[in-house]
Order: sequence, then structure tokens, then C-alpha cells
Amino acid sequence: MAKPQAIPLSLAWTGDLEKQRVSEALAGRLSGDGPFCRRVEQRLESLLSSPRVLLTTSCTHALELALMALGIGEGQEVICPSFTFVSTANAILRAGATPVFAEIEESTLGLDPADVARRITSRTGAILPVHYAGVAPDMAALREIASRNDLRIVEDAAQGLAATWQGRALGTIGDAGCFSFHETKNVTCGEGGALALRDPDVARRAEIIREKGTNRSAFLRGEVDKYTWVAEGSSYVLSDVLAAILDAQLDRLEEIQKRRAVVSERYRRDLSAWAAGAGVRLSPELPDRSSNHHLFYLLFPDQESRDRAMASLRHRGISATFHYVPLHSAPFGLASGFGDEALPVTERIAACLLRLPLHPLLSDNDVDRVVEAVRSLS
Repeated sequence: MAKPQAIPLSLAWTGDLEKQRVSEALAGRLSGDGPFCRRVEQRLESLLSSPRVLLTTSCTHALELALMALGIGEGQEVICPSFTFVSTANAILRAGATPVFAEIEESTLGLDPADVARRITSRTGAILPVHYAGVAPDMAALREIASRNDLRIVEDAAQGLAATWQGRALGTIGDAGCFSFHETKNVTCGEGGALALRDPDVARRAEIIREKGTNRSAFLRGEVDKYTWVAEGSSYVLSDVLAAILDAQLDRLEEIQKRRAVVSERYRRDLSAWAAGAGVRLSPELPDRSSNHHLFYLLFPDQESRDRAMASLRHRGISATFHYVPLHSAPFGLASGFGDEALPVTERIAACLLRLPLHPLLSDNDVDRVVEAVRSLS
């Protein structure tokens, strides 16, 4: 008997619509800041209710750009979680600042405000919360800490597009918000990102840095008769070809979100009784937050039971997997001296978390297979 087809953890939904938009882009301008880039930026500004959105080549570059435009750099510290992707800390290092790892909350797996407050020093310049799984941490408390200490907030909303906190889009709550359009995200152009900014002066600085330190964007708008080198910068502009794919993906956003929500709701409904009996915690539903159903996870009581479950599901062709290795315990984190202080909640969550497949192309039969396999875990 043939083995059933494997169920991937994540899969992008693309088709003729994306091909059509790419063909349109190929018939015109290929480089960045072209018609598709400007159109997508405007669409994101409307979706997020943000005064200015700049497309970038990745969320990593959006984070770097945000920190530089906000003036965060050498001699300063930025507080962030250790339970995050490496880009969060790398962006801080690339800006010349030092990452300071803080503990995460049990409920949201985002920054714990009490631990953040404990780690503030005279060198702290910013707080960089991560909206894990598209769920915001306690942003009210983090904003109060930032206000009291005159700190900037840069949101790592790589997983947060189309999710909200108290009715506000993630990525628009602090001074800057950074988004990812990587292949694994809800909408994608393969690689890409965006930076949302509310302060027009910061947005102008970011626009110049993004365009190699030139005022080329002002030139393209007809504001100057030629462009030239006006500040330090780099090349963070997304190609119009990739923006064309993203434009098509935004057309699909509502349907993508509906399909992902159906899968999440099935998991929650069909696994709740099993989870209660097994001592497993499901991805949370929290007040004042709307989910974008970016991922669905199980939190096992210990690493041994998580690892057994992961092996069992993979044996049945289901791509269930762990997530981050905490950065303070990673080889570079240890070599850089970031592992000197234990983060027990972070370490336990990382050891016990298991992600289930979640994407818009999962069929009812796929979800049935996942549910059955999880319920059969001993």
C-alpha cells in the first residue's frame, strides 16, 4: 500500500493571478520603487491605516532600516526576546547597538513587560517586541515603559500582517513596524518585507537610507531635478517584479485569511478535549486581539513528550516541527556572551512547542489526518 502524501508545514497559494501580474511587470520597469511597488505600498498603508509604508527586500532589512532611521546605534542597547528568529538580533547588531534578551510571557510568548522594565539601563534606546504567531504581547505595558523612559518601540511584526491589538493593526502600535513576505508568511512574494512608519521625518530618513543614501525617491516624484548622495544608506528597495507578486497576493488576502481561520478553528475544536487530557496547551485566543492564524502550536508539558509527538507525526507524513532555538543559547549567542543569564520561560517554551501544518491549501482530508494523528499520540 502506497504511503499517503506528506502534509507540508507551510505552503504558499499562488497561480495564474501572480503570473499575470509578473507578466505586466516584465513588460515595464523591473527595478525598485516602480508602479507595482508604489501601488502595493499604498495598499498596505490603507490596510494598516499607516501614514507611510516602504517596501523592502526582507523583514530583516526593514528592521535594520527602522533602527537606523530612528537613530538607534553604537553605544545603545535594544531589549528584545531571545525566542525569535535571528533577524531580530542581527538587525540590532547591524545598526551598531547591542541586543539585550528579556523573558517572554506565558500567555502570548511575547516580551514580558516586567522583565523588560528590569533590564532598562541608561544605554537603552529601544524596545523591540516580536508578535509571535501574529499575537501581540502586552503592548499597553510596553508602551507605558517606553514613554516613561523615552524609548522607541520597533515592532517585529514579521508574522503579524492582518492581526490586531485593541483594534489596531500590528506593526502600527509603536514607532515602526516591520513585516515579512517570505514564502512561509500569510501573503508572500518569495522574499520581501515592509516598514510602516508614523512620523513623516523618520519616514523621509528611511526613504533616503533605503535608496543608497540618495534622494532618488524625491526625484521620481518630481520634487527635485536630479538626485544625489545626501546621507549614509544602503540598498533595501524591492524589485517591481516581486511587488507584482505581492499585489496579486493582497488580492487573495481575504480568502487566504478565511481558509487559515477554518483550519485553526478545526484544530481548536477537535483537539481541545485531547489537549486537556494530555496536559497540552493550544495556541491561545486572547481578549483585545484578533488573530491572523499565521501558525497553530501545541505546548507539551515537557521536551520528551514534545519530541515523541514530533517523531510520531513525522513518521505519519505530517510536517510538525519545533520553532526557535533561543538566541541566547545559540552558538553565536553563547560566543558573544549573551547566554550568561538564564531565561527559564523562554527555554521551557522552546523545548515544549510543536507547530502543526497550517496554510490555505490544506484540504479537509489533510486536517482530518493531522487531527487523527495528534489524538493518537500516547
